[in-house]
Amino acid sequence: MTIHFAPATTGSVAARRAPACQPIARALASRAMERVANDNGPLTKGQALGDQVLRAALRHFAQHGLGAAKAACAEAEAAMLAGDKQAYDWWLGITRTLDRRLADEAEQAHVRATLT
Repeated sequence: MTIHFAPATTGSVAARRAPACQPIARALASRAMERVANDNGPLTKGQALGDQVLRAALRHFAQHGLGAAKAACAEAEAAMLAGDKQAYDWWLGITRTLDRRLADEAEQAHVRATLT
């Protein structure tokens, strides 16, 4: 089966092919662009979403596949048991990048363990 790609509708060629409603479509598109916002949400305390953590998370995902978040969480737990706070934060950041819910659960377990 052949796949055909349609060209983008910009430039003078598009102006010749476009219907008379092009100014309306352009106005609607510009209004939509005004409402674009970052949907990542606010950064929370201890949440390291820098470029280094993102690259490390992507590398970790490439090595471990869909189990990467659990593997990173296990690394964070091992660092916690070893008493290495910096490594724990690093691996928790990678876990949070891959699976925020799992990272929150691991962090809550860490808090419960320190309270008892």
